[in-house]
Amino acid sequence: TMHTIAQLTYIPLATHNPTELVQDLLEHLAQYEVKIEVGYLSSTVIGEPEEVFKLIKETYEMMSVEQERFRFHIELLSPEK
Repeated sequence: TMHTIAQLTYIPLATHNPTELVQDLLEHLAQYEVKIEVGYLSSTVIGEPEEVFKLIKETYEMMSVEQERFRFHIELLSPEK
């Protein structure tokens, strides 16, 4: 089956404690059936396309409700077959 690879970079713009927010984000991502590779500035998620896109949508919605201003960079790599 095909796997989608998405590199996610979350940048809180109005906080004094970005580390805590990034930790919250990682805990949120752990709920999904994807492989997560945590890097220094971004995390990569690998999984079935439907699950990856659901994760992106729900993560954005969660951050929109809970956080102040942020940037959420999503880079999609060509799929692994």
